[in-house]
Amino acid sequence: MRINKKKFIYLISPNKINKSFYEDLSEILRLKKVSFFQLRLKDTPFKKKLFIAKKIKKICKKFKTKFLINDDVYLAKKLHSDGCHLGQKDMDLTEARKILKKKIIGITCHNSLKLAKSAIKKNADYLAFGAFNISKTKKIKYIASINLLNKIKKITNTPIVAIGGINSNNYKKLLLNKANFLAISGYVWKNKNLKPLDAIKKLK
Repeated sequence: MRINKKKFIYLISPNKINKSFYEDLSEILRLKKVSFFQLRLKDTPFKKKLFIAKKIKKICKKFKTKFLINDDVYLAKKLHSDGCHLGQKDMDLTEARKILKKKIIGITCHNSLKLAKSAIKKNADYLAFGAFNISKTKKIKYIASINLLNKIKKITNTPIVAIGGINSNNYKKLLLNKANFLAISGYVWKNKNLKPLDAIKKLK
């Protein structure tokens, strides 16, 4: 998986997609800072998710952004998306690989070296660690540290995605400590002071 240092943002969707979302997403992707866009809709029926995902796929394709589906391997296959992100309670990576073949599959590793080593052994395309900061998007169960990033970098070249409460005040520290991509959601979609496009522009 190629890493473009200028495109370090791994953007995750809001939990609910409103009418202005598609235009906001187009404006953001036009900046060419986003490598991945992940659709993460937890309580949305499959049909509605499919309808939303098809519209997003077109936008991602237009701006050459990799489009990933959270949790749902079958939706990723049906859509011919670029891949899927799996949590520890989702389908096993080996099973997912049989279905998605050479598509991108990333794995949540929380703050665990053990989980990371297991994902590396199963040829995960990237490893996601976090939370590095307090997040408004998810309840925090696991806290990850810069020290963990350094340990992981010594054992693998697999790209690393840092997750959790990342914003314009704290993002540089993670990049300086060799996180390849920064997963961002709440800072963009739930920002009370900045519109989504302006929030992204602050990440230089």
